[in-house]
Amino acid sequence: MTEDARFEDGREAPLNLKALDPEDLVILSSLAQDAVFPGFEMTWQRGPRRFAILLNRFRWEDAPAAERRKRPFERVQSVLMIEDVLKVVTQGVDPKDKDTVLSLLDISFEPGEDAAGRIVLTLAGDGAIGLDVECLDVTLKDVTRPYVAPSKHAPEHPE
Repeated sequence: MTEDARFEDGREAPLNLKALDPEDLVILSSLAQDAVFPGFEMTWQRGPRRFAILLNRFRWEDAPAAERRKRPFERVQSVLMIEDVLKVVTQGVDPKDKDTVLSLLDISFEPGEDAAGRIVLTLAGDGAIGLDVECLDVTLKDVTRPYVAPSKHAPEHPE
């Protein structure tokens, strides 16, 4: 075969992606953009130094096909897992309020010394979660079958 693979040629499969450098994280972030989750779906395990969120992720990778075929947009439950977390800080997020639904806008990495740094989860409404990490090790894994997005619309961002 002499031509490059195209996105349309890919088979439908659950995502299972790992980001080990900032460039990988940009891709993972774009696929997690507009995921929603209640506060009680966040957990930090201090012993194994793991932070995880069960997200209801909008399937951006499927949106062009859904639009083209005039079928409903989809979401899927995914686990966002961040390893080697040394410290968690929040801004504009009340960790005790477990009922608030949060919306993830972006995941970024602020490098520090050596491989260490801070992963920042930017949330709608000026909220943020900062995770001081020993190194960049982030996984996004779909854990359920896709379902019709309750709004039946793609998320929009005013310019």
